[in-house]
This record gives sequence, structure tokens and C-alpha cells, in this order.
Amino acid sequence: MPGYPVEVNPLVLPLVLPGVYAPQEDTALLAEALSEEPLPPDADVLDVGTGSGALALEAARRGTRVTAVDVSWRAVCTARLNAWLAGVPVRILRGNLFGPVRDRSFDLILTNPPYVPAPLGARLPHGPARAWDAGRDGRFVLDRICREAPPLLHPGGVLLIVHSALSDPGRTLEHLRSAGLKASVTRRQRIDFGPVLRGREGWLRERGLLSPAEKKEELVVVRAELPV
Repeated sequence: MPGYPVEVNPLVLPLVLPGVYAPQEDTALLAEALSEEPLPPDADVLDVGTGSGALALEAARRGTRVTAVDVSWRAVCTARLNAWLAGVPVRILRGNLFGPVRDRSFDLILTNPPYVPAPLGARLPHGPARAWDAGRDGRFVLDRICREAPPLLHPGGVLLIVHSALSDPGRTLEHLRSAGLKASVTRRQRIDFGPVLRGREGWLRERGLLSPAEKKEELVVVRAELPV
């Protein structure tokens, strides 16, 4: 789990309601990857698991058509308020992953999903923990994204995913390549353990997900492109 909240853009994100995932290092890393994508102004962008709307707003400020989805009503309200305060148009929907947009296709899909391995019993978390807990292998949501996102991409479309090295980037690449996408890790960043990882550090070491000497978490951005 990333560390303490950091600001991606204080002008765009004036508010994060209690219980909503605040922008952190993973958000910032994905925003950097987004900034390097050569998107035309009329591109259709989807932000899945939008949280506070940080990434959706970053895309909308480039003039793209942005749709954002989150399963949490608090997140939907926060993102809508932030879009209004920022003065940018973003269509923000409540739903489970791609449920509200299965009849559409996109030039770019962004997602910062839950990806932290969690002890047995936390597979279906409630409250704020559902923004990060993702089953014992951290893949509970990632595997669904790898299956469900590729059919929603336009030819030449791009999927950008940020997650922890603890949740097996190699498996993400394997799934996306099997779906016909060209996939690679384009960004890596090592960060200090945040409160969640510190709280389950012993369990992660027992499972072999952290070595005895490992003191930092590695974040990765996976970029996958559907060939034209």
C-alpha cells in the first residue's frame, strides 16, 4: 500500500470526503504515465475506480471526453464535486468496474485498482479498505480488469494500470498479452511502506511476498496497447 497522501494537483483536488481513497504515490505515478500519452482532444477516456477523480480530472483538462466509474457513492459524489469545482466536464457513474460502460469503447482506460494482498477474510472488504484490499494474492480485481478491459479498447487504444509488485506484474503482462495486447512495465517506483503494509508486514514476510531485508514497496505502471 502506498504511503501517506500526496497532492497530484492541489488546484484540481480541493476535497476528498472521509472514506474516499486520497491521491497517493500510485496516483501520481499513473498521472505521469497519463501525461506522456499522445491523446487527441476528442479521445474517449475511461477512469475505472476513480476515487476522488484525480486521474479523470487530469485527463479532462487535456480536452478529452472522460467517463469515470466507481462502486462507492462517496467516491462518486467526491469526484462530481471536484469536477464541478475544477470546471471540467467529466461523466461520473456509479457501478462495479466496467458494468456501466460495457456498450462503449475507449481510446484510453486508466485504473488504480485495489491491489494489496490481504489475509483470508478480507477478500470482500467494506468501507475504505475496499480501495486497497484485494484478496490473498492482491489479484481479486486485477484479474477482472485484465479480462474485461481489452474488449472495450478501440484499435490502437491503451490501457494503463498501476499496482504493486507484491501483486505480480508478470501475471498482469501475461493476461494482457494473451488477450492480444502489447504490454510492458513502463514505470517503476520504490516507496516507503504505508500504514496498511506496515500493519501486515509480518504476514507478507511469512507468505514470502516480502523478503526479510525488504524495506520498501515497488509500484509499477503497466501499459498495454491493442494493435490497430
